[in-house]
Amino acid sequence: MEAEYGKSSSVKTPLIDDREKQSILDEERKNGGGFSKEEIVEEVKRQVWLAGPLVSVNLLQFSLQLIAIMFVGHLGELPLSGASMANSFTSVTGISLLMGMSSALDTFCGQSYGAKQYHMLGIHMQRAMIILSLVSIPLAVIWANTGHILKFLGQDPSISDEAGHYALYFIPGVFAYGLLQCVVRFLQTQSIVIPMVLCAGVTTLIHIVVCWVLVFKTGLGVKGAALANSISYWLNFLFLALYIKFSPSCVKTWTGLSKEALKDMLTFIKLAVPSAIMVCLEMWSFELMVLLSGLLPNPQLETSVLSICLNTAATVWMIPFGLSGAVSTRVSNELGAAHPQLARLALYVVLAVAVMEGLVLGLVMILIRKVWGYAYSNETEVVRYIAIMMPLLATSNFLDGLQCVLSGAVRGFGWQKIGAIINLGSYYLVGIPCAVLLAFYLHIGGKGLWLGIICALLVQVLSLLFITLRTNWEEEAKKAQERVEETTLPVEIVY
Repeated sequence: MEAEYGKSSSVKTPLIDDREKQSILDEERKNGGGFSKEEIVEEVKRQVWLAGPLVSVNLLQFSLQLIAIMFVGHLGELPLSGASMANSFTSVTGISLLMGMSSALDTFCGQSYGAKQYHMLGIHMQRAMIILSLVSIPLAVIWANTGHILKFLGQDPSISDEAGHYALYFIPGVFAYGLLQCVVRFLQTQSIVIPMVLCAGVTTLIHIVVCWVLVFKTGLGVKGAALANSISYWLNFLFLALYIKFSPSCVKTWTGLSKEALKDMLTFIKLAVPSAIMVCLEMWSFELMVLLSGLLPNPQLETSVLSICLNTAATVWMIPFGLSGAVSTRVSNELGAAHPQLARLALYVVLAVAVMEGLVLGLVMILIRKVWGYAYSNETEVVRYIAIMMPLLATSNFLDGLQCVLSGAVRGFGWQKIGAIINLGSYYLVGIPCAVLLAFYLHIGGKGLWLGIICALLVQVLSLLFITLRTNWEEEAKKAQERVEETTLPVEIVY
């Protein structure tokens, strides 16, 4: 089906062969001409075709650690607490960092693909793999000392020990996760999405069996769950690597291992670092809300409810995250192809889709607010508190969807530095101070903490909207062309 769609639309080949005709159309749109109904419908199809599978991939990959935690939950309260704490610790100290750094490929690979410099995608991916593997070494050292670090931070010694065991056996997974993110971005920027869904689906099915064996049948317990995660990340990476190696879809973009990947690493690092900061600042602020909830008058209730809210938000977030990947691909492809007005159309279409998605999901969350808590707890107090929090959660989800797709466009532009500055101001100069003020000084409790997140998201959305709506699309297309020219190597050298 994907191959057939690729033949009938420009998702697979986003460039229009007649560049002169496209340039005339772009000039007309720049001077006030609108988009035709056919162009809008075609763009919607492209976005849906990309975003749908990407949402599935994100959910399946997210489910790996969730499944492992579910198995550990049957071992008792202490193993569950240790695995949950380790899950948060490894997410903050490693997973978010690698996810952020790999997103620099959205810019490099996406714009190179749009400019038809297909041979550079493999070079960019290899360069990213090398850098992320090197970064994973100090992360592995940190994970190996997780227990000691948590005890130093004042956490319960027994829970810290369990978390330390989990993180230690998850160390092989940090290397696999970095490599996996690189190949996912490589394929995503080419709009090759169905193979990613299939590979993630097969990996998830295998993961369930591996978890059952390692957790219950080998006696490894928490260690087995972490090891299962590591194995599954490696399997997912190997499946996609084999696809890239042998599939005709990647014959132009994967030309084999090349020593050229060892050169010009500083260019990638300059974009990867702000990319990582942009992602980490946001993810860390949500985790901080859970930690702050432990300082409230009823910490057990507040922490449980905030953790449920965070888990719900993270699950729902996979939908706008898929849209974010789609718009990042579309914007970077069209800017690299010197089609600035089509890039503008891609952004406008995805914003409209994000608004509709946010409204529908928000309505659903409000309608199920009184029963959603039973999915996590039978305690009446918890269920009632969740019902109160759900409208706030629906509001934050709506705003988070908008910022997510706008952040995807930012990656398509290569504006990661601007995104990092906006996230710093939104979350750490506005959001967290507001959360502390509302929760601890105005005594609103966990609701105040989540209202602080909403304040941060509102500032973030307004800031991103302001810079994107004032974008000089023609100028950004020129910058994309310059970036491609600066990083492109002759085909003969690569081969």
